[in-house]
Amino acid sequence: MEKIKMGISKCLLGENVRYDGGHQHDRYLTDTLGNYFDYVPVCPEVEYGLPTPREAMRLVGTPASARLVTIKTGSDHTDGMLKWANGRLKELETEDLCGFIFKSKSPSSGMAAVKVYGPSGMPVHKGIGIFAGSFMKNFPILPVEEDGRLHDPLLRENFIERVFVYKRWQELLKNGKSVRKLIDFHTDHKLLVLSHSPKHYSILGKLVAAAKNYKGDIYGEYVKNLMEGLRLIATTKKHTNVLHHIMGYFKKQLTSDEKQELLEVIENYYKQLVPLIVPITLITHYIRKYGEPYLERQHYLHPHPMELMLRNHV
Repeated sequence: MEKIKMGISKCLLGENVRYDGGHQHDRYLTDTLGNYFDYVPVCPEVEYGLPTPREAMRLVGTPASARLVTIKTGSDHTDGMLKWANGRLKELETEDLCGFIFKSKSPSSGMAAVKVYGPSGMPVHKGIGIFAGSFMKNFPILPVEEDGRLHDPLLRENFIERVFVYKRWQELLKNGKSVRKLIDFHTDHKLLVLSHSPKHYSILGKLVAAAKNYKGDIYGEYVKNLMEGLRLIATTKKHTNVLHHIMGYFKKQLTSDEKQELLEVIENYYKQLVPLIVPITLITHYIRKYGEPYLERQHYLHPHPMELMLRNHV
């Protein structure tokens, strides 16, 4: 697979574009994910026309209608930033992005929990950066995350998994739409969806079953529900359910010792004594040993490059 187009706040790449003239270089993003992502950098404040360094800004008002205001002089840049963002988003629509990584806490680029200062002068951590909010409204199904939250192993895996799914979805669209291709895509991702949301697993299954006679944009409806379901965290309990589901495909092939071994490994994972990669590795071994066409095609078993080691944490 070619490198994945990913939007990113420019300061995270080590560019000196922050208000104080510095940067927030994140080496995991550049040195590790950079092997798989082709970054499209954006700095809202500089691209909007502000200098570096510059007067610091903050969000003022209420989270629902926050204004972007400089701290010392009180200059309001909200309308100008929104006008610039509208044009920049049109440019980004041509980039085939598979996601965006925002700078946390930024009044322009923070994705969530940005400080908003009310009349009392006391902030609430409920704001969204002006550009980040516009981006998410314009690209509602695109995977988005921010640097701070990516330090959480569960959130990091969830985001990267969604990015790779969306990339495969883009490839599907480029190769031409057909009911057969949609069914194949769904089949390849069934267990992955189940690990995130049994509810969306059911919704998507019904959609695909009705595909031939569906009135409307089934592709749009499918991907909306797909990405909505994948946003839900794949918990230990949901993974365990999928692992037992997979085990059912081997009930005639596995020896009693092999069944016992797999049950013990799954139980150890459920008790969080071993990481998910342990039962996955054993299952992959049985797939190679006994062959199971349906399981061989499941992206659940390899949703992202093994080198990222996203399933190696307990």
